Amino acid sequence: MAESLPIDRVSADDLMSLATERGSTPTQVGAVLFLDTSCRPESTSGFDTAARPDSAAGLDGERVMAVLARRLPGVPRLRQLLVGVPFGCGRPIWVDDPGFDVSRHVSVVACPAPGGEQAVLDLAATMLVTPLPRARALWAATLVTEVSEHQAALIIVFHHVLADGVAGLAVLAGLVDGAGVGGEPGAGAGPGVGVGAGASGFPRPQASVRRLAVDAWTRRLGSPRRMPALLRRLGDAAVELRSVRWTRLRPTSLNVPTGPRRRFATVTVPLAGIRIAGRAQNATINDVVLTAVGGALHRLLTVRGESEDRFIISVPFAERRGATAGELGNHSGVIPIRVPGAGDPARRLRFVAEGTRVAKRSAPGATTALLGPFFRLLARIGLFQWFVDRQRLIHTFVSNLRGPEQRLSIFGCPVPAIVPLSATTGNVTVSFAVLSYADRLTVMLSADPDACPDLAALRGLLAEELAALAG
Repeated sequence: MAESLPIDRVSADDLMSLATERGSTPTQVGAVLFLDTSCRPESTSGFDTAARPDSAAGLDGERVMAVLARRLPGVPRLRQLLVGVPFGCGRPIWVDDPGFDVSRHVSVVACPAPGGEQAVLDLAATMLVTPLPRARALWAATLVTEVSEHQAALIIVFHHVLADGVAGLAVLAGLVDGAGVGGEPGAGAGPGVGVGAGASGFPRPQASVRRLAVDAWTRRLGSPRRMPALLRRLGDAAVELRSVRWTRLRPTSLNVPTGPRRRFATVTVPLAGIRIAGRAQNATINDVVLTAVGGALHRLLTVRGESEDRFIISVPFAERRGATAGELGNHSGVIPIRVPGAGDPARRLRFVAEGTRVAKRSAPGATTALLGPFFRLLARIGLFQWFVDRQRLIHTFVSNLRGPEQRLSIFGCPVPAIVPLSATTGNVTVSFAVLSYADRLTVMLSADPDACPDLAALRGLLAEELAALAG
């Protein structure tokens, strides 16, 4: 049986994620789902009875774990370990965890005083910067009760090697109400992951050392056939890097070494206004957000007594439009975009839109093929953290995900809002994660509270910039 199962190895992007995790902040991502617990069981028709909360008693931790345990087989990676292999046997592999226990991954806490969204975000920040144990499946979830009257929250954190942003949405789709349960295909299991990954086939046996070695050498011997495609990708990467016109950035307070703590803040706006503003200038929603971020950073530095009117923003780019619960991992690169911070908002938006169009004419994210091996080499010789603590190539990161267009529910509770979670290491003191969900656009600001103590002011400036662009 073990000799016939596919070997699930990490990708080159996964390797970079693992190799470069050397700083004070682990490479972890996640989301906060705010839950409306005011619904009565009779109003949640269509959901399994065990998932319905008692609105008077609140969400029950054991019930939540039972529901997740039934849905986890539809997302096989959430019950797998990342393990190394003997020398010569290739990249690390994913294997089923024979000792998997959902209670080791899920906890329940009451919201700290005074409650509310910020208290939940503070909990989420602590979870995100706490390294996940490598001896377990690389995820954790915390149910936060008593956030406010009729409100709870679910914080989910997983290691970036488990999923990038697009794959994270696939994980979410496999856990919410209406997903397939018990390994059924409704959860979006991908090729090679069918019912056999469910309760009846779990855990699957691990491949032998002999088979791992044969598989690794088969892949290596097949490398020459992939050489033309690799050379084309390296060429695309060179074109992409030249198009940015890299210059060493002037020193600003945006780029100083960061510590292990993070604080989050959010700005939420109607999606319709942002979409209309973008269409008026032949721009995307992401272009609008980039323009707003540039304006907010320019104004923040002005208040700090500094002068900078052009920013280089690194924009993660997914190399796939979607993912399934059986096809996770990392398939992404980055595009560096020049963003003006001063001047007429509409003119700045047109400049950004043209810049992103030019960047996307090459193979977007191709720089990963060129820089990935370089960064892994720096990590191997112990210089990667030194490099990212002193880099003067980018000011910040802005990631953008297109979330579900319809409102979700989980445990029978409607989900009125979702906040994306991410944090960066090195000398980027503040970064931004963006998620569109239903009719709202949420921008999450992540900052080192010591290096960026004026996060609340930046949040206000960003809200003003988005409002100005939306008209």
